Amino acid sequence: MGKQALSVSQRIASFLTEEELITLLRQREKRGFSLLYDNYSSALFGVVRKIVRSEEVAQDVLQDAFVKIWKNIDSYDRSKGTLFTWILNIARNTAIDRIRSQSFKQTATAQNIDSQSLPVDRDTTSETAVDHIGLDKVLPQLRPEHQEMIDYVYFKGYTQTEVAEALGMPLGTVKTRVRMAIDHLRKLLK
Repeated sequence: MGKQALSVSQRIASFLTEEELITLLRQREKRGFSLLYDNYSSALFGVVRKIVRSEEVAQDVLQDAFVKIWKNIDSYDRSKGTLFTWILNIARNTAIDRIRSQSFKQTATAQNIDSQSLPVDRDTTSETAVDHIGLDKVLPQLRPEHQEMIDYVYFKGYTQTEVAEALGMPLGTVKTRVRMAIDHLRKLLK
């Protein structure tokens, strides 16, 4: 089995346990940060890249996310989820904050359409990152309307109100579908 076939959790486990990694991070050990970055950056980059839709912006957002992770590691609470879930949420929220910022909106509006077309690099696409976190096998198991909700809310960073407006459906329907999609994902990922 090659290194690429190993999941993020398996690769980090080959070095040390998640608890040992968290301890290194809380002690501000550079080795802990290096291991965290080496093992999680490609998966996080794929998710961020899908949200911001620009490789350059995604790199910047990823750097910001890792700074936030480093500064806020003491706030990580294992009882609320895995380390990966926690850092994924930080990266995702950082990306959403970026696309909602006024400077990003102004820059995106001013860009030429041709400059937004990026060559596909199979090693850094969001599909590759989705493979790393296992969603590639799980998302197709959701109903199409639930897949659509996950795409809008999670990957595109829309609020539920924005999804309702974009799809022309009642807010209550969107909230119900999002909740059902998340519940179904939780069951599939266990």
